[in-house]
Amino acid sequence: MKTRHPVTRARKLTRTAMLVAFLAVAGSLGLTAAAPAAAAPFCGITGGSLPKSGVGSGADDVLAVRAGQHSCFDRLVVDLAHGSSSYSVEYVPTVFGDPSGSPIPLAGGARLRIVLRDMVFANGSGSVSHPLPMPNVAGYRTFRQVALAGSFEGVTSFGLGVRARLPFRTFILAGPGTGSRLVIDVAHLW
Repeated sequence: MKTRHPVTRARKLTRTAMLVAFLAVAGSLGLTAAAPAAAAPFCGITGGSLPKSGVGSGADDVLAVRAGQHSCFDRLVVDLAHGSSSYSVEYVPTVFGDPSGSPIPLAGGARLRIVLRDMVFANGSGSVSHPLPMPNVAGYRTFRQVALAGSFEGVTSFGLGVRARLPFRTFILAGPGTGSRLVIDVAHLW
């Protein structure tokens, strides 16, 4: 059995101590290698799957709901007649009908609830005054189903069934004319 000489063990301890001291000094001087950068957002979609909301400029009326496919995301657009309404978009376990409170069945592994507030409709009732057809999203990469969840007392809600709980973004675009558009983009990948 071979035994180590005490001087050899002391040298190893000294080298280790020197390496630790060097790394500490190098770190304090900013000489260490940078940590790897976080993954870039998927096609510009940041914010993950957390709830999003915005404050509008006043009362509005929903004119149409339409959908489109892009290379990185599926897009839902709610056309508004005037400036813009306050809105919130979030993932929920179940989308409920307004005002019934009944669950709205939606295809897909996750559900987004889209709520528009401060709605004023042509019939003055605070509810949708015209048939509002929902877009057919069959064959979309991320979207599975769009449904009107209800429109009552100045609040209009939609349910959007998606493939999975994927990152999304929301924003308002001005136009056409005096109208605006609420846009919801849901990424194809995480």
